[in-house]
Amino acid sequence: MDADSLFSYAGTLVLPGWLLLVFFQHWRYSASLVSGVIIPLMLALLYAWLVATHMPGAAGGFGSLTEVRDFFSDDFLLLAGWVHYLAFDLFVGSWEVRDAQRLGIHHLAVVPCLFLTFMLGPVGLMLYLGLRMAWKRQFLIEYV
Repeated sequence: MDADSLFSYAGTLVLPGWLLLVFFQHWRYSASLVSGVIIPLMLALLYAWLVATHMPGAAGGFGSLTEVRDFFSDDFLLLAGWVHYLAFDLFVGSWEVRDAQRLGIHHLAVVPCLFLTFMLGPVGLMLYLGLRMAWKRQFLIEYV
């Protein structure tokens, strides 16, 4: 299978997860299992396969920006980088929903954060952390 087809499949795979987080956030499996574990795990498997099959002997590396550019000149490794984004952004979005539910933050206030987490990753997380601090006057993240 070519990299473009895998790119389309990976993009299609995350959409149900994001839709569950936005529209079915109260279904107990949305944030905790489907969006938080199953879909990121499927993406992680694809990522691991891409890296295992295309990274050995690849040009470039991670020591400089030029090496990173050379590394990602391989379409399959570029796809691996994209899948990395998709998996982690969805995982962060599912955490945002679970954390907001735990703190009693209204879901409609979280939806813009989810959109930005989907589109711009760290910007959405930054917005959510700001919302969290403003809404609950709580910045520290408690782990239970």
